[in-house]
Amino acid sequence: MLLRILSYNIRRGGKGHEAVLAAVIRACEADIVILQEATDVSAIERIGKEAGMQQWAARKGDSLGFMSRRPVRTFGWNKPRISRHAFLEICPAGSDMRIFGVHLSAVHAAWTESRRVAELRELLKAIAQHQTGFHVLTGDFNTLAPGELLDFAKLPGRLRALVWLSGGKVRWRTIQIVLDGGYVDGYRSTHTDPGFTFPTWDPHVRLDYCFLQQRDVARLKSCEIIDVPGAREASDHLPLLSIVEAPDTADAAVSPPHQSLDVSDFNGDEC
Repeated sequence: MLLRILSYNIRRGGKGHEAVLAAVIRACEADIVILQEATDVSAIERIGKEAGMQQWAARKGDSLGFMSRRPVRTFGWNKPRISRHAFLEICPAGSDMRIFGVHLSAVHAAWTESRRVAELRELLKAIAQHQTGFHVLTGDFNTLAPGELLDFAKLPGRLRALVWLSGGKVRWRTIQIVLDGGYVDGYRSTHTDPGFTFPTWDPHVRLDYCFLQQRDVARLKSCEIIDVPGAREASDHLPLLSIVEAPDTADAAVSPPHQSLDVSDFNGDEC
């Protein structure tokens, strides 16, 4: 089956701009939306309802949440000890595939890039048991891919100071580790343009990605940055829509929908 997966950093929980976020999500006709900065549980519920989603979930204090046009089979959060944000694991109904939602630490500096490297390594270690099956990694990686450049002059003064204090330059290593792990950059595999996703008022850097393993690259049908009306007002990130051919599973059980969860000790369903 074809699955439309949208990765979307909705900025500061989405509160106050739920309607325009829902309009952007509806325009994408997404099956599953992986949200970053989904920190306001009530806002996620409002966006999910207005976007026509059947299921949604978020946790107070966690960045990652999701919404789905149809019930997912299982989902859960996993927070490695060194990571700032838990990653989110989703198993769609009707398929054996897994979707891993990612939000790595922010700020462009040598220190934070080292942190992102450590977070990414912990993520890959945590999902190693599933790497023989079809899965995708998607989200806001907050870093640059090899060969891509950042115009430091466009950074706010306080962030330029952090770059200077951390050595004056950043060695971008995080995405290379993903590629060395056998993954393909979905957008870069189908596009030669820069693909900037941030910030929406002056896009000049690509922070949002979808990765799948090299053996599964034929399953990627498209990977597009979405710049529909309202997208530049809805958030500071443009969303990324990936369409993949997910393997069907006839006997996949469907669990009852979980909606708008706001339970601080809830760990989700194990995938």
